[in-house]
Amino acid sequence: MLAIVGLGNPGKDYENTVHNMGYMAIDHFASNNGFSFTKTKFFGRIAEGMINGEKVILLKPETYMNLSGKSVDEMRRLLKLDTSKILVICDDIDLPFGEIRVRTKGSAGTHNGMRDIVGKIGEEFPRFRLGVGRPENVDLINYVLSKFSREKLNELETVFNKVDKMLLDFIKNKSVLGIDVNNY
Repeated sequence: MLAIVGLGNPGKDYENTVHNMGYMAIDHFASNNGFSFTKTKFFGRIAEGMINGEKVILLKPETYMNLSGKSVDEMRRLLKLDTSKILVICDDIDLPFGEIRVRTKGSAGTHNGMRDIVGKIGEEFPRFRLGVGRPENVDLINYVLSKFSREKLNELETVFNKVDKMLLDFIKNKSVLGIDVNNY
């Protein structure tokens, strides 16, 4: 069993906002792979299915970004998942817009949702960080809670298509090792 977690904030007010890149990426993957978020569990919305004979759970924590660790830890404990089998997708203001970074482990950086997850389950879990850029002379809180422009939303389709392929490789190999973003 593998779990893929997309970070974001629940509710209409946060749809298509910069901080909801994780939600948007996991929604895209779900839509393209026949998953539906029909259940509420682990303090979030989940979708379950099979891909290549592997049970896959998609989780969108509904604890709001800064408490994402509560949801991820609950899922980990109840499903008895090793943290190497939980992949987290989040936005990253320190990466240029559209860039993707893959890591097998590491610190939370400046991301409060990741900070909460690391505080609850440690640093030993794979993650995809999706670049949203850091604008100059703009308050970061206002920026991450702002909505993407129509132009940026169109550009994200290419990013999410890459993420979909990378997630399928994660599921196939049960690891992010060997995933090179330049190959997608």
